[in-house]
Amino acid sequence: MPIKNKSGTLFIIAAPSGAGKTSLIKSLITGENNIDVSISYTTRKPRAGEKDGEAYNFVNETVFIDLIKKDYFLEYAKVFGNYYGTPKDWVEQEMLTGKNFILEIDWQGAQQVKSQLRNSVSIFVLPPDYQTLHNRLISRQKDDTETIERRMDAACVEISHYKDFEYIVINDDFDTALSEIKAIITTTNLGSCRQSAFYDDFVSQIMAQKD
Repeated sequence: MPIKNKSGTLFIIAAPSGAGKTSLIKSLITGENNIDVSISYTTRKPRAGEKDGEAYNFVNETVFIDLIKKDYFLEYAKVFGNYYGTPKDWVEQEMLTGKNFILEIDWQGAQQVKSQLRNSVSIFVLPPDYQTLHNRLISRQKDDTETIERRMDAACVEISHYKDFEYIVINDDFDTALSEIKAIITTTNLGSCRQSAFYDDFVSQIMAQKD
């Protein structure tokens, strides 16, 4: 059943792995009192430094599937063999407080949320080019070569859905990208970036570099 948007605004931020989405969001909420980030549930194992209830709510697959059956999630998806989902109750509670909040999800989750919250705002973060994205994944030193290649293939699928989003931000220079996202959040008079032919050409260039 669709959730009624009472007061707060939901900002959906999606990007291919390695585009810098998480770093941008962390910087965005620093010092901001009227915006928060949803803590998703996931079945993947915690990485070094991640704490349960902070980075994610970590659960096993049996628990996650049980929560799906109970209609617990606003959206969920399986990515690289692990489930990720946004708790519906948290979203409803945040809306009632009038606070703005961010969902850091992929294009599949964004589609699910938009079908229920049509007045939410969606932002897609693009890398400056294919090679930069590849280099960023390598420099993170979190994955082996095979996993990086799978992430690059998945990134191209993710990027192909950029037109589903209302705003596009290119993360070439971090501070510039951060300023653009802040402008989208704080301003209601911006046009829809996705309608610009510039982004069609830009994405075509990224895809061509893969081949």
